[in-house]
Amino acid sequence: MHLNPKSQLSSSLRRIIAPPPPQPMTSFYLNSLLPLPPSHPQKLLEPSSSSPLSISNSSEVALKPIVINGDPPTFVSAPSRRIIAVGDLHGDLSKARDALQIAGVLSSDGKDQWVGEDTVVVQVGDILDRGEDEIAILSLLRLLDEQAKANGGAVFQVNGNHETMNVEGDFRYVDTRAFDECIDFLDYLEDYAQDWDKAFKNWIFESRQWKQDRRNSQTYWDQWNIVKRQKGVIARSVLFRPGGRLACELSRHGVVLRVNNWVFCHGGLLPHHVAYGVERINREVSTWMKSSSDEEDSPEMPFIATRGYDSVVWSRLYSRETSDLNEYQIEQASKILRDSLEAVGAKAMVVGHTPQLSGVNCEYGCGIWRVDVGMSSGVLDSRPEVLEIRGDKARVIRSNQDTLHELQVADYI
Repeated sequence: MHLNPKSQLSSSLRRIIAPPPPQPMTSFYLNSLLPLPPSHPQKLLEPSSSSPLSISNSSEVALKPIVINGDPPTFVSAPSRRIIAVGDLHGDLSKARDALQIAGVLSSDGKDQWVGEDTVVVQVGDILDRGEDEIAILSLLRLLDEQAKANGGAVFQVNGNHETMNVEGDFRYVDTRAFDECIDFLDYLEDYAQDWDKAFKNWIFESRQWKQDRRNSQTYWDQWNIVKRQKGVIARSVLFRPGGRLACELSRHGVVLRVNNWVFCHGGLLPHHVAYGVERINREVSTWMKSSSDEEDSPEMPFIATRGYDSVVWSRLYSRETSDLNEYQIEQASKILRDSLEAVGAKAMVVGHTPQLSGVNCEYGCGIWRVDVGMSSGVLDSRPEVLEIRGDKARVIRSNQDTLHELQVADYI
């Protein structure tokens, strides 16, 4: 679908409303711009005298704890942490590992161990669809999060439009082998007597053998087996429908996350999203994901965060180079970005969603960073790249491989 950028901007501007009135002051601040919402902060790491942090004047200070506000996480204070942003993964476990390894947070010995010390990783959504190892990637990120927390770091995820599409039951972009993974995972879960946490975290270690066993047992006629295909759709529906085990797993993550003075979201953030309340958006989407659709009072899919797709329009606009826009479009887009960042109290925005043929890059004075490089073999099969953030500075980390294919960005949603 091709949209006129000027009409996108006009539509976006018409929907923008004034920011909400200030919230009551709380005892903890993420930065000097915005007080945190009145939710109870959760400390992930207590400072330890044995965990010194070197600073520029060569003195040493104790590492301060990471503090989370919101359920799911919405505002995060991670003092003095190195932050890594990872773009869309789309079911490609091999590329996901490559990205985490070049970021220096995943061991390269095949044991899937965290080696990032107190680094904070943020994955900006679209783990699902177009690839065969979706659950394995979700399992890996959960496992690494637990290991990272033990070292003073953390791994956060932001749900993208493909996560909400699957919870809604939209399986248009599901790889055939991903349906097989759902069938295998349900059988595997039975082996663990429905012990979800144990089974889910161990899946990353056992999924390869399950996949190999399935391939060994497959015949030529399996691809025409209608019953098998129906079984895959049913298995995926059981796992991803609202209230399903994987939908509840996704509900642990928000659609907007601010870490220090950087805001992360899949497609983008507009001022009227902030006016509505980013913590409110996260809470409503999470509640919808984990509420069984069989319940009479089950919530409907939140419009402002999902069906409105304002953020998709935003991402498509900012996927274009400023050289492709006229002066009016650049001025208006820059104003929307400034207003959005000011409203959420952030220095810059990091988004995924639209594959970048030029790799990870920034625009508008680096007020917006675009980290989806289409690394999945189901998208562009490009070389992995990640964004490293230290304080107010950011740089791109690239792998040595370069297999970027010239495909049309507009073909991917």
